[in-house]
Amino acid sequence: MMRLYVEGIGLLGPGLDGWSASRDVLAGTTPYVAAPTSLRASDMLPAAERRRAGVPIKLALAVGQEAFLQAGRDTKTTSTVFTSSGGDNDNVHAINGILATAPREVSPTRFHNSVHNAAAGYWCIAAGTHEPSTSLCAYDASFAAGLLESATQVTVDDATVVLIAYDHPYPEPLNAVRPIAAAFGMALILTPRKTEKSLATIEVDIVSGNGQETAMRDAGLEALRSGVPAARGLPLLAALARGEAAQLCIAYLDDNHLDIRIAPC
Repeated sequence: MMRLYVEGIGLLGPGLDGWSASRDVLAGTTPYVAAPTSLRASDMLPAAERRRAGVPIKLALAVGQEAFLQAGRDTKTTSTVFTSSGGDNDNVHAINGILATAPREVSPTRFHNSVHNAAAGYWCIAAGTHEPSTSLCAYDASFAAGLLESATQVTVDDATVVLIAYDHPYPEPLNAVRPIAAAFGMALILTPRKTEKSLATIEVDIVSGNGQETAMRDAGLEALRSGVPAARGLPLLAALARGEAAQLCIAYLDDNHLDIRIAPC
């Protein structure tokens, strides 16, 4: 069992325009109303990089920036874990289209945005950081993999880590075989020790066997949780929004799951 503390939260998704604006919705005291995700380029990036930034970069930077502003932490001194089931899906579609026609000329911008750690690269530019960064992909278990990696780094390396999870839909025809319901991102700043800014304690354990995944109480939010790999973290955010103790189950790989216990600080 690994114990860590949450200091900052970022959120952006359909009908969820930031953590502060979405807390009552996640807590169940305000009805959830779905709406297109409000994507915007981060003012953390220089103008040239803002023009090159695609959907995943905008998601990752928006939620990461919100989490750091809430926690009041320095982006330059925090390790990062990025996790996504696909990365830049629009760019994958565009490159496939280019390679299927002649001439097969992929622009340098498309190429460097196609790598899975592109979000990490843009974050390092925006945040001015040289701290370690990890980029993960684990299909539908990408959020669980990111949380497990972050918890391990916090515990073993005694590091403060920001976990940033993001996903967005593929264009057709890829969407037909790998549907992702919406653009969604979330961020958690995780620390090894409790501080005056700690919001909650999280204990994370990996357990063998399939468990009954924790679902969202609202049907619309449950559709979002089940329809977007990065949104598998919504039950965790809902427990944080309610400010109450909770035990959650999130599916992982190979018939394993994460057992997560949350307690407010």
